[in-house]
Amino acid sequence: MTTARDLAIVALDAPPDRSVEQGDLSLALAGAEMIDLVGAEALALDGEHIVPGPQRATGDRLLDEAAASLVREEPYETVEDWLWRRGRELSAAYVDDLEKIGLTARRRGRRFPLWSARTVPVDSPARSGAEERLASGEPVLAALAAAAGIEDKGPEFHEDLVGEAVTTVLAAVGDAVMELEAVRQRRTIENSAFDNIWRGM
Repeated sequence: MTTARDLAIVALDAPPDRSVEQGDLSLALAGAEMIDLVGAEALALDGEHIVPGPQRATGDRLLDEAAASLVREEPYETVEDWLWRRGRELSAAYVDDLEKIGLTARRRGRRFPLWSARTVPVDSPARSGAEERLASGEPVLAALAAAAGIEDKGPEFHEDLVGEAVTTVLAAVGDAVMELEAVRQRRTIENSAFDNIWRGM
C-alpha cells in the first residue's frame, strides 16, 4: 500500500463528527504521492523544485498517473505548484479508486438510505495496515493526517528521521493547507458582509 492510499483509508475511517475538508485532504494526498515517488526514486527535489527521475511502474494506478504528470522540462515545477495542480479533486479520485478495487463500500442509514450513503473502508488487510501505521505514530502518515484534519496534531520529528526531501514536502503541505484555510475564512467574511448589506436594504 502507498502512503496516499493509507491516508485515504484513514480519512474515510475518521469518526463522523470529525470534519475532514476535501480540499485539505486533496493537498495532503498530493503530498503523500510525492513522498511515495521520492521513495520510489521517480523524482528528487532540488530545493523547492521537482526533478523527475526515470519512469517506471509502481504497481499503483494513481501513483503511476502522478508520476506520468510530472513536468519533465526545465524550469521544473515547484513542490507548491505540484500540490495545487495535482491536488485538484484528488480526494474524490482516491474514493473512487478504493471503491473500484473493493476496499470501500457505501454504508446507508436506516431512516433515509438514499440520503445518508457514506463511503467507508471494508475490513481488509489494507485497512488494518493503514490503521496500524497511524496508531504506531509513523511520522509521515501522522503528519499528513494532521494536515488533513484527521488527527488533532502531527508528531514532532527531526529531519534526520525522514530525510530532507520528505521534510520539504510535509512543510509545503502544511503551508498549502493554511493558505486554503485563509481563503475559506476570507470567503466566509465576504459572504457575511454581503448578507449584512442585503439585510440592511
